[in-house]
Amino acid sequence: MTNSRLAGLWRAIEAGEPSEHTSIVVPSLSFDAEELAKISGAPFYEERLLFSLMRLRDPRARVIYVTSQPLHPEIIDYYLGLLVGVSPRSVRSRLQLFCCYDATPRPLTEKILERPRLVERIRRAMGPTSHAYLTCFNSTSLERRLAESLDIPLNGCDPDLLDLGGKSGSREIFRAVGVPCPAGRERLHSIDEIVDTLAAIHHPGLERAVLKLDHSFAGAGNALFTYPTPLAETEEGRRQALRAALQELKFTELSAPEIFLAKFAQMGGIVEEMVSGEEIRSPSVQMRLTPSGDLEIVSTHDQILGGKTGQSYSGCRFPADTAYREIIQEHALAIGEGLRDRGVISRFAVDFVVARDTSGQWRVWAIEINLRMGGTTVPFLALQFLTGGQLDKKSGDFIAPDGQRKYYRATDSLSSSSYRGLLPEDLMDILDTHSLVFSSARRTGVLFHMMGALSEHGKVGVTAIGDSAEEADAFFRRTVELLDLATHAASPADQASKIPTPATRLPME
Repeated sequence: MTNSRLAGLWRAIEAGEPSEHTSIVVPSLSFDAEELAKISGAPFYEERLLFSLMRLRDPRARVIYVTSQPLHPEIIDYYLGLLVGVSPRSVRSRLQLFCCYDATPRPLTEKILERPRLVERIRRAMGPTSHAYLTCFNSTSLERRLAESLDIPLNGCDPDLLDLGGKSGSREIFRAVGVPCPAGRERLHSIDEIVDTLAAIHHPGLERAVLKLDHSFAGAGNALFTYPTPLAETEEGRRQALRAALQELKFTELSAPEIFLAKFAQMGGIVEEMVSGEEIRSPSVQMRLTPSGDLEIVSTHDQILGGKTGQSYSGCRFPADTAYREIIQEHALAIGEGLRDRGVISRFAVDFVVARDTSGQWRVWAIEINLRMGGTTVPFLALQFLTGGQLDKKSGDFIAPDGQRKYYRATDSLSSSSYRGLLPEDLMDILDTHSLVFSSARRTGVLFHMMGALSEHGKVGVTAIGDSAEEADAFFRRTVELLDLATHAASPADQASKIPTPATRLPME
């Protein structure tokens, strides 16, 4: 019933003509609480989907946006100011904001469900249920319960299928559709299983492996294992050495081996080989399985990884390098077919690792499936909404209406201790002073998100859009320079907190 209703709404919206619909946006990060706590400023990630306000460009569209805490009026004004050629009065009348006034570190959807009167107010505000749907960052049993309470379709993956997007489920899909993945094993829980796998995949020249919790995100649930050298000659000696080496695991976020291994036993996970090569990159392919059953490539990116182990997502560049873009798109389509066969309807992404060998050839392995939105979703939605262009499905390039190709560099975590204390209105003053704006005429410039995180955490999201990769990088560099200038950021500690420079290609280790 709800799937057919969603399919009908989808066809009307995708037709590009004004269509009456209401998007109830609940940007909840519905993840394991302990894993979520590892992300600095996690509550402010609820601001990432504010680019969905661009839907109000359609004069018959309505948006209801729900958050844990109130959104600063300057932030809302910033996004609505991007809607060129639309009456501000009309836009305001079609936007409603709701808030739980609850800062506890829990999923937003859980907070909403605890407030039946809030659910009832949302129900009254959304109008006919036949024209409404629920948009979420990721969909779990919480989001399904909320959709059922509102009697509207959930525009996301069926929670019963979420295991397909776990680390173990991903590896099983890769094998089923014939896409290569690193040597390893899945569905592991015990230390004995971890040790057995580390021993099984070891070969001369392999120095490292990665342990990953099944349901973590942004690299926060990864641990880097280094093989002891030399390994003992006897099987029992090797096992003892491998078990002892587990106490030397390295983590992107603060953790300890005993804490991680206890979480591994509870949640389950995988162990796989750390891919090596002359040069390592981490591209991804974003896709969509529509309610109508269509499989579409949305975008490709080169992810920028950082953190203490090089496993943490720091940002991205669009599009992915042409040297391997075609092959990762082919692999992603095969994976998408496998997900469609299993009933998935969702936005999703497939992460890869590519390694260039001494001959200059790139080898490709699939790493994981994310059955949700991600860090690469937000900048692409911004590009799509603000330029009115579309992806060339064959080349993977994004073409604006005037035929110009578009490129960007983006991050959720441009950070500095000097940025702490900046209020949204302070950032707006800086943007006005230095003309850090997006030009609707040229369809280039700089966009900001997660502005609410500046004052407490000193971090903000940035998307720099240009007519070439070089121009996008230049916009990004100029943004960092001007923010540093405005906040007097000059210390080595401040500079070290920035995400890698455009010329940097981070290794996976």
